[in-house]
Amino acid sequence: MSAPHLLAQSGDEFEAPGLHIFEWGPLFPGGPSWLDWLTKPVLIVALAGLLLVVFAWRAFGNAQLVPRGVQNVGEVAYLFVRDQVARPMIGKDGDRWMGFLFTTFFFVLFLNLAGVVPVLQLPVPSHIAFPIVLAAFVYVLMLFLSIKNQGFIGYFKNMMFPPGLPKPLYIILAPIEFLSNIILRPFTHSVRLFANMFAGHLLLAFFSTVAWWFLVEKLTPLGAGVGVVGFLMTIVMTGFEIFVQSLQAFIFVLLAASYIGGALHPEH
Repeated sequence: MSAPHLLAQSGDEFEAPGLHIFEWGPLFPGGPSWLDWLTKPVLIVALAGLLLVVFAWRAFGNAQLVPRGVQNVGEVAYLFVRDQVARPMIGKDGDRWMGFLFTTFFFVLFLNLAGVVPVLQLPVPSHIAFPIVLAAFVYVLMLFLSIKNQGFIGYFKNMMFPPGLPKPLYIILAPIEFLSNIILRPFTHSVRLFANMFAGHLLLAFFSTVAWWFLVEKLTPLGAGVGVVGFLMTIVMTGFEIFVQSLQAFIFVLLAASYIGGALHPEH
């Protein structure tokens, strides 16, 4: 066992949370090996999917002419995604993609908000594998729609050689566009979500650990002030993190919609 863990167990020294807070083994470590895949992040993903299904069913399963309760929330959410994401990014075809965009937005939002839910307390996209899978799906969908609507050659031509520019400029622009759209796009799409969730969760863990250590574990007159600051910062950072989690879900689906719009309407 490493020295920091020994110190933490003996209670002699404060240990700031590190990368180990993102390491989750099987939920049933002593269980059968075929259950090793069932970890806390996987469980949260399943719960988020179930919550999304229940929310959509309650909101739209038996819609009334005069909305009430969950239907009110669902309709406001639907209008938000439609008017702020689908139509501005895709245009006239935006409404056709509302099922995908609405689902993606709230699925990512639920995964993010799990970081501030008691007991769960883990934003799943803070594990890079999960945003990579989501971004890869959007990337494959973009390529499929682009080639289907523009043709294989037409897609690369429209992407690398947009009309109306001086021909010598294509020497620089073509490789940049290829690198940006084919190589870097899925990377930046996933890393943006991952980095924000990773950093935010680490900050929350740090301030809450400071508050617990100096107010509970090692309460002293001098350390109490530090503990109070840690406690207050935990509250502030939790509010800020909720804002960032919501914003990152919006940005993720906004980028997905822009990629779909570019595939369907390359002239824009």
